[in-house]
Amino acid sequence: MEHINKAGAAPAPKTRRVKTAWYRQLYFWVLTAILIGVLLGWLAPTAGIAMEPIGTTFVNAMRMLIGPIVFLTIVGGIASVADLKKVGMTGLKALTYFQLGTICALVFGLVAINIFRLGEGVNAVAGTIKTTDAAAKLIDAGAHQEWWQFLTNIIPTSIVQPFIAGDILQIIFIAVVFGIALNAMGKLGAPVLDGVQRLTGVMFKILGFIMKAAPLGAFGAMAFAVGKYGVSSLTSMGGLIALFYVTSILFVVVVLGSVMAFLKLNIFTMIRHFKEEYLIILGTSTAEPALPGLMRKLEHAGVKKETVGLVVPTGYSFNLDGAAIYLSLAAVYIAQATNTHLSIGQQLGLIAVMLLTSKGAAGVAGGGFIALTATLATIGTIPAAGIMLIFGIDKFMSECRALVNFTGNAVATLFIAWWDRTLDADRVRCVFAGEVVEPIQAVEIPAPATAVEPFQPADRRPAYSESI
Repeated sequence: MEHINKAGAAPAPKTRRVKTAWYRQLYFWVLTAILIGVLLGWLAPTAGIAMEPIGTTFVNAMRMLIGPIVFLTIVGGIASVADLKKVGMTGLKALTYFQLGTICALVFGLVAINIFRLGEGVNAVAGTIKTTDAAAKLIDAGAHQEWWQFLTNIIPTSIVQPFIAGDILQIIFIAVVFGIALNAMGKLGAPVLDGVQRLTGVMFKILGFIMKAAPLGAFGAMAFAVGKYGVSSLTSMGGLIALFYVTSILFVVVVLGSVMAFLKLNIFTMIRHFKEEYLIILGTSTAEPALPGLMRKLEHAGVKKETVGLVVPTGYSFNLDGAAIYLSLAAVYIAQATNTHLSIGQQLGLIAVMLLTSKGAAGVAGGGFIALTATLATIGTIPAAGIMLIFGIDKFMSECRALVNFTGNAVATLFIAWWDRTLDADRVRCVFAGEVVEPIQAVEIPAPATAVEPFQPADRRPAYSESI
């Protein structure tokens, strides 16, 4: 559903095509850096491992901005709307979509491993599986991870602590409460809202500076990964890795592609539009550094600020399609490898448990591995020590998990915007097609019922630029 003006017609977005030299595009330099990193890690493993600080420094710099950007975006979006009920409905719609999407992803992984049954013939004995120190810490964390903790941990012990720890769910909670309170203040809160929007522009400007170093970050992370883990893990368990990647691709094309087709949009043009973010995820093995870019580009594509600010950060904790595929596929693989029989009913029960445990480890380092351990510890029929069978290849599967998670959240935001009848599909198509569309101009929004008079500061953010 498109935005409709007062005359009842959908205004056509103003577009223009600008050609930028290929060697000035960020994705070109990130892709080049990834290839160089792979070669260095393969040919000189010691030198590749030494590049770890470069990759971790870039990821830390990006994570530094995630908390403030999520907080400011949500606060600015909620405080600017006239009807807070719409914000609540948007949140409920998002959570409903997230659960349905997670179920589809879990079923995809379950079907794939039941068809190909790659774990049969391994005949691993759980009591003889050796556990490394690094894996033991994750196993212990997963064993003590209760399914309900993601609910109780939403409320922080202090306002500052979530920003220090980088807990997105807690930051969302603080931002929603702060945004509602600011909205209720009406005219008195206008200067604060103006400051929030100015600070948002500052944060995205800093993001632009840090993104210049994206090629270095991707190079360091990829060189370290290949140098430390080598290619032996790929060759020893290439079948399981290939099955996970193929299943994930089919999920993106079939399920997420169908959602995009329902919106009369193209999944492949969307993927091309986010190519810089995909390459950063591929290089760093995590979707977190791409979160600010996803929010910025979706806003520029025409999705309302409050929708982006609420759905995208929440989706990073609740809408993990790639992690869901990994969980169901890996759990049944371990059961097959340890000769643990699972009936259809038990596998369906496994899905029910994973709907909760997948959220319980959201935002935690090694979250996918912890969630898998928590699942096995909860159901009790599959030996938790069996996760050592896939520990060595988990690193090579994390990139795919992050890529699918990112794609799922982009599609989810577009769908929720359509559900709210605020999606400007024509503008989205133009932006995804690579046309430079004029930034959305600020519009006058009716003040909340408690306000004396309306207030809406001008949007001072520049149009999004892909060149470096």
